[in-house]
Amino acid sequence: MNEIARLFQAFLGPAIFVSATALLILSINVRLMGIVSRLRQFVHAKYDATKSGRLQEAEAYTAQIASIEKRAEIIRRSFLLTLLSLAGTISSCLLLGLGLYMKDAALAAVVVFVVSLICLLGGTLYYIREVMDALSSVQDEQRDLRFMDLGSPPEIGHRGTL
Repeated sequence: MNEIARLFQAFLGPAIFVSATALLILSINVRLMGIVSRLRQFVHAKYDATKSGRLQEAEAYTAQIASIEKRAEIIRRSFLLTLLSLAGTISSCLLLGLGLYMKDAALAAVVVFVVSLICLLGGTLYYIREVMDALSSVQDEQRDLRFMDLGSPPEIGHRGTL
């Protein structure tokens, strides 16, 4: 019975990390979906501008698309590392349970948990980087006079619903 109590004590740390990591994943996912949505708007606006022969407008959208794609890649890396961290934390919980019967599994649980925390740190650092760059697209729009001459942004413009 003492072994089971120790097992539940050992589960406590990873279980807290599972909950915290899941909340971080939710936040990152919302941010990624916002970036992807904005990217789709610009891609459609660029297509409309190209099709209509408005080359200056299409060039302005191309610059914005490149900037947003860089941000999307950063947030995708954050998302992936954080998901790997979640999978590793869950795996470490399973290995801890198996560690009751096999000592090597308990050691593997510790190693997997440490690697998971390193992945979580990496994902968090990517997330911090993206948050610090969050306004860069808007600031680029402000500096790009081609973009400022376009009038209304693509989500407010004349496009119909998709």
